Amino acid sequence: MHSPESRTYRLVVVSNRLPVDSHVGADGAVVWTRSPGGLVTALESVTRGAECAWVGWPGSPDLELEPFDEDGMRLVPVSLTDDDVERYYEGFSNASVWPLYHDVIAVPSYHREWWERYVAVNRRFAEAAAAVAAEGATVWVQDYQLQLVPRMLRELRPDLAIGFFLHIPFPPYGLFSQLPWRQRIVEGLLGADVVGFQRVGDAANFATAVRRLTDTVVRAQHRGTQIEVADAPGRRRVVHARAFPISIDTASLEALARTPEVRARAREIRESLGPDRTLLLGVDRLDYTKGILHRLKAYQELLEDGSIEVDDAALIQIAVPSRERVAAYAQLRDEVELMAGRINGDFQTLKHRAVSYHYHAYPREEMAAMFLAADVLLVTALRDGMNLVAKEYVACRTDEDGVLVLSEFTGAADELRRAVLVNPHDIAGLKEAMLRAMRMPRQERRSRMRAMRRRVAEHDVARWSSEFLEALEQAADMSRADGDGASQLPGDARYSREAGRPDAREDRPDGSSEGASPGMSSTELLSDASEDAEPDRRLDLDTPPRWSRLPESLLAALREFARKPRVLVALDFDGTLAPEVDDPAKARALPEARAAVLRLAAMPRTRVALVSGRSVADLEAVAADFPDSVLLVGSHGAEIRLDEETTFEPLDEGEQYELATLGQILGDVADRHEAIWLERKPVGFALHTRLATAENGRLARLVALQEVGEAIDPDDVLVRDGRTTLEFAIRGTTKGEALEHLRQATGADAVMYAGDDVTDEDGFAALGPDDVGLKSGEGRTLANFRVKGPAEVSLAIARLADFREGDVHEQ
Repeated sequence: MHSPESRTYRLVVVSNRLPVDSHVGADGAVVWTRSPGGLVTALESVTRGAECAWVGWPGSPDLELEPFDEDGMRLVPVSLTDDDVERYYEGFSNASVWPLYHDVIAVPSYHREWWERYVAVNRRFAEAAAAVAAEGATVWVQDYQLQLVPRMLRELRPDLAIGFFLHIPFPPYGLFSQLPWRQRIVEGLLGADVVGFQRVGDAANFATAVRRLTDTVVRAQHRGTQIEVADAPGRRRVVHARAFPISIDTASLEALARTPEVRARAREIRESLGPDRTLLLGVDRLDYTKGILHRLKAYQELLEDGSIEVDDAALIQIAVPSRERVAAYAQLRDEVELMAGRINGDFQTLKHRAVSYHYHAYPREEMAAMFLAADVLLVTALRDGMNLVAKEYVACRTDEDGVLVLSEFTGAADELRRAVLVNPHDIAGLKEAMLRAMRMPRQERRSRMRAMRRRVAEHDVARWSSEFLEALEQAADMSRADGDGASQLPGDARYSREAGRPDAREDRPDGSSEGASPGMSSTELLSDASEDAEPDRRLDLDTPPRWSRLPESLLAALREFARKPRVLVALDFDGTLAPEVDDPAKARALPEARAAVLRLAAMPRTRVALVSGRSVADLEAVAADFPDSVLLVGSHGAEIRLDEETTFEPLDEGEQYELATLGQILGDVADRHEAIWLERKPVGFALHTRLATAENGRLARLVALQEVGEAIDPDDVLVRDGRTTLEFAIRGTTKGEALEHLRQATGADAVMYAGDDVTDEDGFAALGPDDVGLKSGEGRTLANFRVKGPAEVSLAIARLADFREGDVHEQ
């Protein structure tokens, strides 16, 4: 064992490997060089020039080394024996945790002797870090091999600020629960002040595991989760769990890609493979999670069906050696090389190979040249925490050209939304994506690449590390100050995400039914009416020309409805009384609609209600000029205001947690997609896509559905999918239930309901034979009558007021 380190450091990084590799020089001396790994690159901006020590294994078994300095950083080696490597690293870390955390693409193995060695080695790392950390220092523990270190370190050094970052996915509880030592892993991670993940869904999965396996208090916040833990009797500490998507040193890669040497090398690569061929590139560590075989299969089928020719296209596959001592990886190498060889045997010509396969790593300069040379980068991972190769490709494309085909199962897909996103399990879809990328027009390529380059430039590795360390500093300060768990998560923000509209409100909770028509404008239809005009009560009861646009059958039904002793007229607001507008806060009922509502509300034995997906508070704002006698139903029935008294059953603890989890997931989705904004509701959230492009709106919906589905039990959340909104609610109330409640509360003999949206179909379904259902706009409906839009709804309720006024006076 090496002797204890006498120096201490303000920042200590702990990872399985030291950031260096060793080789023997010409003089027989050991020479250390910086490792090419993504973690080393990611942390370089933090460790460069800092008072920093890095604790890790030097990479060779049974190597006893004293701490040493390299490239301005103190390296503290942790020695591992051959048996340690076999059981802790190749065993528990890579044959148990790795496949389990990657959706069980390969079957995990669980052995007690592996676990016992994992515990022992984690303790060794914790002790080494404790020995070199200064009083109150920051210790940043990295990745799945060291998940027990935070708790061990907390027990050894409670004065430290401890952070942990998981670079790979954290699985859903249904998978994680099969791990025999699941509770020990969770408790180990809870030793940290901040636990960071690549994706919001990963953080939510962890929070679910904590709730299921421990007695701690879990509070979901907008940007993460707060977890109260007891370090000692009477001493509580708050652990913050949230997403911190890792990134790259964008500026460095851009500068490298602009050098004359790299540009010249890129031209050489293209010339050697055929300057007129479309070059597809795959760069992966040789691992079963990377989807290399899926990529080769799709490429093979494109050649087989004649969609592409070898003389027109080439696939370059870089397979970086990985875990060569593990049998499964050796088998994967055999399968990949056999398939690449078969494709070449079947399709190569005297002039060109179909697949250029390379089983080794390349220096950064060569990779930058390959990125510049490649027309298309294929990232087809079956599950990946982030995938920095995708970001590196984007950073190197200073020419704003090239197409990224990106698996939706990578963390990078959350950020690089202008990539061509694919499900790599869908070979037919993957083939289509590859062809689309190869044939994409220059203008579209440039537009997509520009957007992605802005993203990686703004969210680089320096921002990743600084945001994590700032959150860690704040969390540790809070715990040191009082430990009462009442503080808010660092970086918490309001729910409204649209730039320039922090308080933007919803105009329609779930979008409109397909092809909905806004109808004629009020100026076209109502030239004799103004918003402030007194309602005209001297209308001719013989049908004038303007009623002719209403079906005769509807007029007859309204006349019959008006004769009922006690009636309820329930109306949706947006798209029914009010035309759709871009700014929901500016939505107002058409003047004639307002006038008709005022007339109906003033009649005896006649109640009017607004039934909306908006909150009651929102309805009160947009319908402020309606009388107080108008009943209000908000959030699809979750809120009901009857005669100035609003009823709302408070959320229980589980519902509060799920609501906050929804907020943090959907808020992050809105952050990542341009012109998408989020509205909070009493029992859920509405993701608005009205102002986004069709593609951006579609992508935001897909991401939201996927990430919510990963984090929350589908049985616990109701999804309402409209044309321009996607709403998630943790309480399944409907407008149909609300109408039944209103019918009972008002004692109505008959109900009329008018609405335009798919959510209004629940209301129509609740109507009986004496009731009237009126659909505003197009789309399939259960309503027995339909009109064009809000202008015609206004005519209908005005005509109802005419009929009702005469019949009421006769009663």
